[in-house]
Formats: sequence, structure tokens, C-alpha cells
Amino acid sequence: MKISFFQTYKELKRLDKLQDKRHPMFEKNRFTKFLIYFMFLYYAGLLIFLGVVLAKGLDGSMASFHLFDQGFFYLLLVDFWCRFALQQTPAQQIKPLTILPLSRKRLMDVYLIRAGLAWGNIFTFTLLVPFALIAIWPYYGIVGVLGWLFGYWLLLITNSYWYLFCRALIIKNMLWLILPVIVDAVIVLTSFYPENHLMSYFYMDWIEQFIFWNPFAYLPVILCIVALFYANHKLQYSMTYNEVAKTEEKELKQTSEFKMLNKYGILGEYLKLEIRMRMRNKNVKKAFLTGLFFIFFFSLALSFGDMYDGTFMTNFICLYNYLVFGMMTLATIMGFEGNYIDGLMSRHESIFDLLRAKYIFNLGMLIIPFLIMIPTIATGKVSLLMNLAYLMLVAGFIYPAFFQLAVYNSQTIPLNTKMTANNGTWVQQVITLVAMFAPIAISQLLVVIFGETIGFIILIGIGIAGVATHKIWIRNIYQRFMQRRYKNMEGFRASRNA
Repeated sequence: MKISFFQTYKELKRLDKLQDKRHPMFEKNRFTKFLIYFMFLYYAGLLIFLGVVLAKGLDGSMASFHLFDQGFFYLLLVDFWCRFALQQTPAQQIKPLTILPLSRKRLMDVYLIRAGLAWGNIFTFTLLVPFALIAIWPYYGIVGVLGWLFGYWLLLITNSYWYLFCRALIIKNMLWLILPVIVDAVIVLTSFYPENHLMSYFYMDWIEQFIFWNPFAYLPVILCIVALFYANHKLQYSMTYNEVAKTEEKELKQTSEFKMLNKYGILGEYLKLEIRMRMRNKNVKKAFLTGLFFIFFFSLALSFGDMYDGTFMTNFICLYNYLVFGMMTLATIMGFEGNYIDGLMSRHESIFDLLRAKYIFNLGMLIIPFLIMIPTIATGKVSLLMNLAYLMLVAGFIYPAFFQLAVYNSQTIPLNTKMTANNGTWVQQVITLVAMFAPIAISQLLVVIFGETIGFIILIGIGIAGVATHKIWIRNIYQRFMQRRYKNMEGFRASRNA
């Protein structure tokens, strides 16, 4: 029986919902569900508040929506880079479905259409709707508001497809990260130069036509959507086919034996495994290089610029630089090991030794951001005490929290497959976002109550306690993991063979 395009679309949507609901973290952990809903409402409320503030604050000699429209690309720029933490490419979702008697081209079409119609492209409306109701309604009524929102919705869909195109290229080769950086830089520069802000006024006049439902204003956006849809289809289909068909050539490389770790016995062998994964395997290497890039970028921006001199951004960047390496791999902890979990389970307490080695290795990796952050200390942008506080907070509090996921994660992450790899669920991504922002709130609360010096000393104490007791909490994680070992191994095998 031939399945229609609409039936395919509906069935794939149902399967994706089941996949998320059946994930053990979502199924077992009620707190996680609450946390996800809370964070959604929190950021929605924050954007609503921001929309109201912008509508009131920009109101001056020029209509506030004119000023907003002049800088619309900043909204799209933030939206673009936030998608890296939350949105997967269609190629990353399509692999488990290639065994079905369905055309791969149809599957790619379905997922691209779903990416365009995703709720993520509507979430920004929590900012746009209150802004439009205050800034546009009094002048042009509900018709003008709807036309303006419809235009921005098309822009967000364009941004989504542009992200998918860039993300596919970046997954293939990290050097393609230069492409969106250059495009963003050119757009930002053209808004300031020439000095008469010609492009800014062009953006203002163009987007204002959305209010009047001018079809010629929508036409270039629609053409961009069609062009990017076609480009994504061709690019992601070809790259996915090459990976599924295993047509890429493998290059054999020689690596060091790291004999200096032999004296540590089985612990040293697992430390070698951590090092070799980052040297040999594409996905793990990509995570390391991506983290290193962001650490360098934010450290240089903080050290020699003034755009991040605010208290929140200074604290956030300092914490993020120490967190990024662990965040890239620990949210999906045991995912890479799922490729060879059967061999690990054949040795007594091998999982305990693996977890301990993984923790020690990630502690050692914290030396890298500390060295990169030295210029920020030298320029006085960040104090040595703040650096030590966040380093120890990550080492003794945030990393142990991430390690708890080893009990529940049961999805294999491919070591080398990139385009069709599923790098964790959205539940893990939300937990990662919480790990980025919750410690800032805790540290600032301690600073307000006890002062900066005492507050940071308390954070150092918390971190030291976590590091000193690592054998105890790792042993607890190991025991809980062993209670679930058969269920986890079943999940690793199923996702490995998908």
C-alpha cells in the first residue's frame, strides 16, 4: 500500500514523540519533566518582559517598531547561534528510518518541512507579540500586527534553514564555521558603514511593508526559503547517503602508547582510552575542538573588549570556559562507550574504573581553560579568586551532577559517524542549559549574602569537597548503574544497531 506524503509526515511526528517519551530520563524522572516545563515558562516570561521593555524603551522621536526593524538581524543572529544547542539537522534524525520501505528523498523532505514548521520558530513570538501589540497595534490595528508577525515568521524559517545548511557543513568540517561568522560580520558592519546607516534604513523600510501585507516585501524571503530548502535537501541527502553507505575513506594513523600511564594499572588504561578517543574518533575530536574554539573566542573577547564587561556576562563567560569541555561530552556520558559496552561489562568493576578515569581526565582538562584565562586575569577583567571559584565549582559540583546521567543514559553515540549521529536527546540538552545558568544564580546569591570574597571561598570549599569525595559518589553511581545494567545495555545495543 502506497503511503501519502501527509501520512508519512504524521507517522514520523508520532514516532519522534514516542522516542522522547520512552527515554529513561524522561520516563523515570518527574523532576526532569518539571524542570523542562519550568525553564520553558521562565524563558517565555523573560522574552515577554523584554518585548514590553523594548516597546516602551525604544519609543522616542521615531516609532519604536522602526528602531526594532533596523536591528532585526541581531534577533536573527542570536536565534541562529542558540539553535546549535537545541536543534538537530534532519540528517541526524533520518538514519534509523532508512530501513523502512520509504524513499529517502521523501524522508528528507518531511524532516525539512518539519524543521520549518517547528515550534522553535514560534517561540520567539513570546518577544514579538507583546512588542507588536504595544508598538504597532495603536497605529495599524490587528491587521498590521498580523502582517508584521507573519513576515518575521518567514524570516525565522529562513534562519532555520540557513542554520541547517551551515550546521551540515560544520559537521562535515569544522572550518565551515567561518562561513556564518563571516556572513554575520558583513551584515553587522554594513549596518554601521557607511556612516549614514543606509542599510539600516533599508531594513526599516523593507520590514515596514510587512505591516501593509505588501507581497513584494514577502517575496525575497519566500525565495530564500525555497533556495535554502533545495540546498539543504541536496547537501544533507548526499552527505547522509555517503555515511549510511560507508563510502568515506578511512585513514590509518599511528598514535602514542602513553607508556607513562602504565604504572596506574587499569585506571591508566582507561585514561589512555579517553586520550585516544579524542585523537582518533571524529565526533569526540570535534567536541574537543569546538570547545577549544569557544574558550579562545570568549576569553579574547573578554580580555581585550568591553562588550562583556557586565557582571553577569563576566561571571557567565568565566564559568562557561571551565564548563565547556565537560558539557560537550558529559551530558551524553556513556554514550560513546555504548559502542563497546559488552566488552566493558565483561570485567569486574570496569565501569567503576572507567568512570573514575573519565572524572580524573576531565579534571586534568580544566588546566587548559585556566591557562587560556590568564590574559583575563592579567587585564583585571576577572580576578584570580573568581577563576579558582568557578574552576572548583565545575570540578567538584557540576561535573558530579553530570556524572549522575551515567545511570540513565542508554543511547549509543557513534564515534565517527557525524551527519546521521544522534547526539543526545532534548532532555539532556535542557539539563545542559540548566548547568550553564543555575551555578551563576547560586554564586551571585552567595556574593550578595556574604560578599564577593567569602562567596567565592564558599564555592571553592564546595568544589574541594566534591573532588575529595569523588570515590564515594562515583561508587554510588556505579552501584546504581549496575542495578540498571541490563536495561541500559539493551538500550545501547538497540540504538547502536539503529
